[in-house]
Formats: sequence, structure tokens, C-alpha cells
Amino acid sequence: MSTARERILEATEELLATKDALAISTRAICDLAKVGMPEIYRQFGDKQGLLTAVADIGFARFLEAKRRNPLTEDPVADLATAWDSHVAFALRNPYLYRLMVTPTGDAKPRAIVEAQAILLAAVERCRDAGRLRMAPELAGQAILSANVGVCMMALSFPELFGDAGISRAVRDAVIGKATGDEREDGRIGTATVLAQTLLGTLTGTTAVDAEALAGLTGTASPEA
Repeated sequence: MSTARERILEATEELLATKDALAISTRAICDLAKVGMPEIYRQFGDKQGLLTAVADIGFARFLEAKRRNPLTEDPVADLATAWDSHVAFALRNPYLYRLMVTPTGDAKPRAIVEAQAILLAAVERCRDAGRLRMAPELAGQAILSANVGVCMMALSFPELFGDAGISRAVRDAVIGKATGDEREDGRIGTATVLAQTLLGTLTGTTAVDAEALAGLTGTASPEA
């Protein structure tokens, strides 16, 4: 028989399948879990403590999926696969994913550290193969930041950023700039240029394409 804690966690996850965490009341959770209101506070301290526990469960599933990503002889291609699996998880679990990456209050999901460590290991494989152009820590931070950004924009504004081609373009631009495997993507020029500009700003080593950037903003190139 499941415990009160387990039933509360399961009820919260079930409700998160269809609505945002802020829209879920503690009353709805308790009714679904068949527990009294005080049980949430006994088990988790408050609603935020409960949501942090659920976010940790989400991260555990996310990391489990990450560990199942196959490793090939091409570490750069494996980075792209990891990016795509991240996006797929976010799109399958939109409300849970938002809870995972946009925590409120002082309590933060601890598993984000392990997620970064898994990505760092993947980036270090690129370094060991001689295919990394910046410090592994910076490359990992930039890739994860861009990956989360793509997911959040796709979830928040699907009509503008939901096309899978945008994710691929930003993926190839960010990973390509970090590893030297840059590819031109004429279909999603805006995403590519912005991602390259972001990486150039972070590292201070990449010149910005002034003409391309001027085309995005509708301003004249400084050299014009």
C-alpha cells in the first residue's frame, strides 16, 4: 500500500500533466491523494516543498533518459542527440519541465548539478577527441543554457518558436561554435546568427557578423 507521501507526490504529478503548478491548489492535490490538508505540511513543510520534491522526481526521470542516450564514436553527434532528447522530454512534459527549470523560492531542485555533470562529461569527450574550442565548463554551461532557452520558448510561444527547425538551428550553431563544427542553416538564419552571437559574447573570441546582425535588427551595418 502506498504511503500518504507517495500518494501526494503521485497526485501532484497527475495534476501537472494538464496544468501549470501555479494553477494547482493544495485542496485539489489532497482530494486526489485522499489525504487531509495538514498532511502536505507534515510531509513537505509547505506547497513549495512539495513542488520541489516533484521537480526532483522530474529531474530523476530526465537524467534516466539522458543516461540511455547511446554513445557513438562521434562525440559531437552525441551532443546533438543529447540536445534533441532534452527537447523531446520538455515537449512531452511541458508543465513538469517548467517546474523543473523555473523554481521559485529558496528551495531549488538539486539534480540540476547532476544534469550539468552529465553534459560536462559529454563535452569532455569532445575535448579528448580534439574537437573543443573553449573550456569544457563554459561549453557545457552555454549548451545547457541554450537548450533550456529553446525549450522554454517553444513551450511558451509555440506558434512562434515551436518549429523543430528552430531547435536544430540553435543546436547546430551553439554546438558548432563550441566544437568548430559550424554549419550554415539558411532555413533558420535568425536563430543561427543569434546563437553564434551569444556564444561570441560569452567567450569573447568570436567576431560578430555585423551585416547579418544588421539584417536581423533592420539597422544599417556599422561599415555601411
